Amino acid sequence: MNEEYMKIDHLVINVNKQYQIDKTIINKIKDNGFPYEPKWGKGTFGFKATNLWIGNEYFEMIRILKKNGGGWRKEWVEMYNNHHRGLICLFIETNNIKNEYERLNKIGINISKPEYLKFKWFFNLLTRTMPWQNTYFPFFQGIPLQLGFQQMKDGESKKWMQQYMVPNSIENEILGIKKINIFGNYSEDDKSLIKSIFQNAIIEENKIIVELINEQKLVFIQNDTYYVEVFTQCNNKIFKEKKINIQNIKIIND
Repeated sequence: MNEEYMKIDHLVINVNKQYQIDKTIINKIKDNGFPYEPKWGKGTFGFKATNLWIGNEYFEMIRILKKNGGGWRKEWVEMYNNHHRGLICLFIETNNIKNEYERLNKIGINISKPEYLKFKWFFNLLTRTMPWQNTYFPFFQGIPLQLGFQQMKDGESKKWMQQYMVPNSIENEILGIKKINIFGNYSEDDKSLIKSIFQNAIIEENKIIVELINEQKLVFIQNDTYYVEVFTQCNNKIFKEKKINIQNIKIIND
């Protein structure tokens, strides 16, 4: 069996409609090196998803169209309807979601059972099942964010997914996400949860640092205000050091 790993997979972000329809904002995203096509992406009558592909990682930007969310995750729909905007879930890819679930369940962490993602479409008459399993942790007490694990069904499913990851910032030599700083007013229980999920967590005075594979890094930083910094690996001098905001997230080409 291959060695188990964790890496950044994608960020689920609640967005206002301008991030999907306003040409000025869309063009600004493109001007920062991200070839963004908001007309593409999955959805139903109740929600619209648009993706910003950054190498093998991505932003999944969600706008709720109907109050019931049209099959989107219930908790997230309720938070959207209550005006939450910004990062709501950070998914970490693992190659053994079953082991992670069992390990964390044994130590009393309230983690959901791994399930394949399903959503209703065509007036709730049809159900679509995606080729990956998700599991979710409870929301942090101090910030409106939860973490989740994701695992693709198999190698073929991963290849299937990658063919849809276009247009991609790789075209502009922005190769992926290398670090995410998450600022927030974490409770002691929140910090314990982070340390339980990530066994290699490095504890410092005001932050918790987590090193993932491919030199990726998560940093949870104690702060009164909740916001996020996403650092990309940018090898293009034209786009290097450019910055753009999407809701409470600042993307920095590093």
